[in-house]
Amino acid sequence: MNRNKREREYYSIDVGDSTFMVLKRYQNLRPIGSGAQGIVCSAYDHNLERNVAIKKLSRPFQNQTHAKRAYRELVHVNMLHLCNVTHPVKQTCVYLVMELMDANLCQVIQMELDHERLSYLLYQMLCGIKHLHAAGIIHRDLKPSNIVVKSDCTLKILDFGLARTAATGLLMTPYVVTRYYRAPEVILGMGYQANVDVWSVGCIMAEMVRGSVLFPGTDHIDQWNKVIEQLGTPSQEFLMKLNQSVRTYVENRPRYAGYSFEKLFPDVLFPADSEHNKLKASQARDLLSKMLVIDASKRISVDEALQHPYINVWYDPTEVEAPPPVITDKQLDEREHTVEEWKELIYKEVLDWEERTKNGVIRGQPASIG
Repeated sequence: MNRNKREREYYSIDVGDSTFMVLKRYQNLRPIGSGAQGIVCSAYDHNLERNVAIKKLSRPFQNQTHAKRAYRELVHVNMLHLCNVTHPVKQTCVYLVMELMDANLCQVIQMELDHERLSYLLYQMLCGIKHLHAAGIIHRDLKPSNIVVKSDCTLKILDFGLARTAATGLLMTPYVVTRYYRAPEVILGMGYQANVDVWSVGCIMAEMVRGSVLFPGTDHIDQWNKVIEQLGTPSQEFLMKLNQSVRTYVENRPRYAGYSFEKLFPDVLFPADSEHNKLKASQARDLLSKMLVIDASKRISVDEALQHPYINVWYDPTEVEAPPPVITDKQLDEREHTVEEWKELIYKEVLDWEERTKNGVIRGQPASIG
């Protein structure tokens, strides 16, 4: 089939339990993952002559919440390596076509990682978070399943459906964050700052070291208990920051001394010390002890983490200080629209994206809509 025809024609194909309506340039669709935000499959792109990932957003126009989430994910993923975006049936579905990665971090966690790979993955995670924070975005849903890795150890952060623009003093509701990686200030309804994402990186690092979830709470109360059982009951200074009803609950819990980080993360859990980069278990443990701090005011920042001896062996100013992604809609979270209005905004975003790619603004890669 000639290229021009593939650019315009769509076809329907069943992938798992879902039907994808995609351009004929995309062939050999295979399901590779699914979640609350949608279904992802791999495909071969005949125009770019390489494999890609296609994400079908789940029921984007079912209600206002779904439509707003779809729009949010579209504008946020636009910031990150988007190859294409298609909208074959304006009233029904949206597809994001992205670079295909080799594995998500859940799979990487099960592998034997040396210090170089472990610290390099963490360095990239922190760089990605720094870029988001510089753009005014707090991710707040970092977890292994939405961090993907290529075989060359390069990493990307996905799923911005729950990311929020930063707002000073805004109380964020806790239920939207995946429980295991949820920071104490979110569990306790304190509101939070940018280093809420550092706690999540600490939980992910701990999981990469241990091979299992550090704080596997069954609900938000159990989550808090898991945290204090291992890290200890926080100081009175911290408790005074809580609102009265939460403080009363926390003060009535049994008090825990917690364990030292040497006890929580003994040398045996870590790879052998690295001769090449002089990376050691003691440095990795020290980084964990600075990220997994219950009181956010005493927790390490993203910039401080990037300067930590376990991370800064990879420090490259051109990567760390890269321009932040452009946010097309900084007032997104304050906006409310009908489903029809969100549809129009999404459709306009697709058209704008196509125009930018045609003009070579984004990698010069082709884009299409139906």
